[in-house]
Amino acid sequence: MATKNPSTPAATRLSVRDQTLETLRRRIISLELAPGEPLSENELAQELGVSRTPVRESLILLREEGLVHVFPQIGSFVSLVDLGRVFEAQFIREAIECASLADAAPDAAGIAGLRQILKNQWDAESAGNIEEFFRLDEDFHHELLRLAEHETAWNTVNSAKAHLDRARRLSLIDTRPVLTLIEQHTAIVDALEANDPQGADISLRIHLRDVFEDIKRIQATSPGLFSDGTVPRPTRRTIARLT
Repeated sequence: MATKNPSTPAATRLSVRDQTLETLRRRIISLELAPGEPLSENELAQELGVSRTPVRESLILLREEGLVHVFPQIGSFVSLVDLGRVFEAQFIREAIECASLADAAPDAAGIAGLRQILKNQWDAESAGNIEEFFRLDEDFHHELLRLAEHETAWNTVNSAKAHLDRARRLSLIDTRPVLTLIEQHTAIVDALEANDPQGADISLRIHLRDVFEDIKRIQATSPGLFSDGTVPRPTRRTIARLT
């Protein structure tokens, strides 16, 4: 019996679809594709150098995540930031990360690893590199779970927080200085190093919940970026790019 060649067209299509999905998801979460922005299959296919099929399949999957809305005979749009999904993701994240933190007792090497991430965050802030800081922020929280031996829980946290991540990025752009986030991270590490689990828990909860205050401030100036879960039918193709 002949074996299947991994380079067959079917395997290639799957790979292209996955890459297209990951690229579009990353661009939506990073706000490169802004809330409310129209999505043209033809334009995206041309831009990404793929056919329309993987783009169409990716948009369907992103619709299931609530990141894209498709309106028959009108078009596809990046969804607004769904506040209900933000609150749900925040609840999941706080429950998992704080429960995990209670089991964390990092040794000197673990503390040194966290301190290195903090140093890298300071470097990213000094360079004005928001994208690098956001990546390092993810590394920091992932590392806290790893040190508590609950690393696999990161998959649960990560899969729930697409809308939360967009809200967090909006807060980095519009409201909360990166220095504040680094100081909050530092307070968590200081408490862990001092063997103060209660202090670490309090610092982590304050850090995670600050996004709600950020959202209030952003809503006051840019209410059109958010949704209460309803999906108003657009009447024309408008691009709601952030300024």
